[in-house]
Order: sequence, then structure tokens, then C-alpha cells
Amino acid sequence: MKAAVFHGVEEPLQIEDVPEPTADDEQVVVETEACGICRSDWHAWKGDWDHIGVVPTDGLIFGHEPAGTVVEVGDNVDRIREGDKVTVPFNLSDGTCHHCRSGRGNICEKMVPLGFLQMAPGAFAEKFPVRQADHNVIKLPDGVDPVDVAGLGCRFATAFHGLVHRVDVTAGDWVAVHGCGGVGLSAVHIADALGANVIAVDIMDEKLWAAEELGADELVNVTEVENVAQAVKAHTESSRGADIAVDALGVAETCRNAINSLGKAGQHLQIGLTTGEDNGEVPLPVDNIVMDEREFYGSFGMPPNEYDEIFRMMERGKINPGEIVTETVALEEVPDMVAGMGDYDTVGIPVCNEF
Repeated sequence: MKAAVFHGVEEPLQIEDVPEPTADDEQVVVETEACGICRSDWHAWKGDWDHIGVVPTDGLIFGHEPAGTVVEVGDNVDRIREGDKVTVPFNLSDGTCHHCRSGRGNICEKMVPLGFLQMAPGAFAEKFPVRQADHNVIKLPDGVDPVDVAGLGCRFATAFHGLVHRVDVTAGDWVAVHGCGGVGLSAVHIADALGANVIAVDIMDEKLWAAEELGADELVNVTEVENVAQAVKAHTESSRGADIAVDALGVAETCRNAINSLGKAGQHLQIGLTTGEDNGEVPLPVDNIVMDEREFYGSFGMPPNEYDEIFRMMERGKINPGEIVTETVALEEVPDMVAGMGDYDTVGIPVCNEF
């Protein structure tokens, strides 16, 4: 089968013929119909995440936002059948640890990230295997377009889990989203669906216009203001600051801007992971956090048990992940798409749907 294969940090991914996966007793094999192309793929390709144990090795297949059809089922898999239309979270859990049993499989003690380690080859390929399939595989509702849900495994799911289950978004809250790439636009769309007033912050007008289409009420172009935090606060009642701020990029500047745009008792949601330059460490305005009793939360993917919440909102027309998909490409275009993400000019979510 064809796959986009990694052969070294910053070396172009190569389209190659590789052996097809087979399912062990607890696995299924999925024929890929769509897979989002994510900045996380770029981070791993750049070698940014050695400090968190993500060290891609020669021969790895990236791709962690898939949708497709089950074509092989292991002997011990009970819940999934051949022909099922499915997606999977990128952080594959084992279903047995304390966190899995308490509904937080996204932070499983034995979590394996799809498409980042050799033991879980990803979906920039015609087929890919899924471990512990009864626990990790999510059946798609009838009639859902695989392209529309290709971003669920990472960007949309992480934003949804963060805004719905980590921080406390209520109707009328001010939510400032710093960074309007794929995960940031997802956060804008979800926060709007939850009834929040959304302030979108970015350096590119094109991304801000996309955020406006997805529900942003106010726009802040970082290049046009002297103080980003104050510009955000100016849009809130009495300039009191945002109730929730989201760093959807993961660089020191956006993280600090997000925290500083909060009002008293505000909540910061960190979605973006850092680059190799910051190496996982960002200086923060600790004294202000303490004196204003601000709170800091992280969101890392989404546990399998929360996907039904997204599907119910999709069914009722409250959210539409497909609106954030901006282009579709063939597998042969994936190497250039991944490498080009360093320019930070990708608008929305690109999806590979030709294998």
C-alpha cells in the first residue's frame, strides 16, 4: 500500500509502497478515507518534541486525524465490525488504567499517540491499525462525510474537550482565542456554539475573517495594536478582561498574551504545545495569576466517551466541524503540506482524502 514515510528530521516525507497492516487479537485495521494534516505532524517532523518523548524514527507513518472504514477485525474485538465507518482519537488508550476507568482515557497511563510512534503507525497511508479497538474506535453516525470529521481526532476534539470539560464556559462569557489556526478556529466555533462572546486574535486578516465566519464577535490583529492584552480587554464590558482565554498556538508570546488578557478569576486554557525553541517551558506572569486568582488548564485530545457529545451537537446543527476544512489534497501532496506549515499561513484544516 502507499504511505507518506518519515526518514529524518526536516527530510521530506517520501511516498512509498509499504506492507499492509494486519490486526492482532485486540486490533482493527481501517481503510483510510480522510486524514487531517495537522501542525502536530509538522512539530514532530521538525523534531520539536523530544522533551516529551515524541521522537519519530526512520520509517514512521504520520497522520493522526483519520476517518475510514474497518476492513479487518481482531478475534477478541466485540464492538466493531467490518464495514463500520469510524474515527479514532490520536491519543490511543488501553482502557484499563485509573484514568480510563474514570472517563479520562485521553491521559491514559499507557497512552500511545497515533502516528507518532512505530507501535502505532498513522493514517497518511491507505490503511492503518488501531490498538485496543473496543475502547478506542468510535463509530460515526450514518451519513457523516469522512472529510467533515477528519479533524476530530486532534484539533476539533482538543478544543471541544477543553472548552466543554476543562474550563467553565457559560452563555455571555467573553472567550479570547489567541491563534486562529485549525485548533483556534475550532475553539472559536465551539465557544460560539456554547453561547460565548468570542474575541479572535491573530496576525493574519485571512484567519481572522475565517474566525468571523465561524462566530467570532470581535477581531484583534496583533500587528495593528501596541498591547494585545489591552486590545482584547477593550472589547469586554468595562474592559474587565476575558473570562476564558485560549492559547491555541503554543509559543511564549501567545501564552502570555492570553493570560494577560484575562480578567480577575479568569481561566486560561492551554491547547497549543510549544516548539523546540521553547522546549516545553514558557515564562508566565505568576504574580498576576496569584493576585487575580486566575486558573491555568490544559487540554490534550479527548477521551472516546465524549465523542457522542460532538455528534449530538452536529446532528442538531449547533456545530459543524466540516466548516473548518478548507482544502482537500491527495496523499502525494502531504509531504509539501507538512513542510509548509512552518510558514504559519495555513487557514483552517487541510485534509488528505485521495489515497
